[in-house]
Amino acid sequence: MARLQKLIQPRAWQRMLSGRRLDLLDPSPFDVEIEDIAHGLARVARWNGQTHGDHAFSVAQHCLVVEDFAGLMRAGLSQRWRLAALLHDAPEYVVGDLISPFKAAVGLDYKALENKLLAAIHMRFGVPAKLPEEITALIKRADRAAAHYEAVQLAGFSTEEAMTYFGVPRGLPTVKLMPMPTKEAQRRYVERFKALVAGAGLAP
Repeated sequence: MARLQKLIQPRAWQRMLSGRRLDLLDPSPFDVEIEDIAHGLARVARWNGQTHGDHAFSVAQHCLVVEDFAGLMRAGLSQRWRLAALLHDAPEYVVGDLISPFKAAVGLDYKALENKLLAAIHMRFGVPAKLPEEITALIKRADRAAAHYEAVQLAGFSTEEAMTYFGVPRGLPTVKLMPMPTKEAQRRYVERFKALVAGAGLAP
């Protein structure tokens, strides 16, 4: 009977192209690989794919923008914290990019799962599982600024709507967002990751 129950339990792990099996309920840093993250994020569309352009605006490209914005918002930001910004949505390589209204409907259990995955990802790459509050706040500001520009330029929001939901980006240059092909977003994500890891003196 115990064997039968074990066989019929719902599968809670995801097989990655690297061959790793990542347990969503108990994720291990040893099952996290940057190539899997980049591959997945480059294929996850922001805004449920409801954006202008020949290509989806991927989570990988969004993370590149957020990391850049975080560095612009705080001069001298360390490579380690810039890496944290690049990885801020990394759990979405497993769980996808749920739009904010759906996350609100799902509730705290989803957020707890996402945070557990992010902690494992952080530990794998030498970033503290729990970031300092000021770094978390900085990444959130950069994230909201990126969302503002994405909303107006790609997702059909008016500037007024974007200001209502995401605030007004401050201290940033004017940006023009152009959705990248999947392979390009994946390549740039990995390249930026490697540069930040090397700059921070961390093991990839």
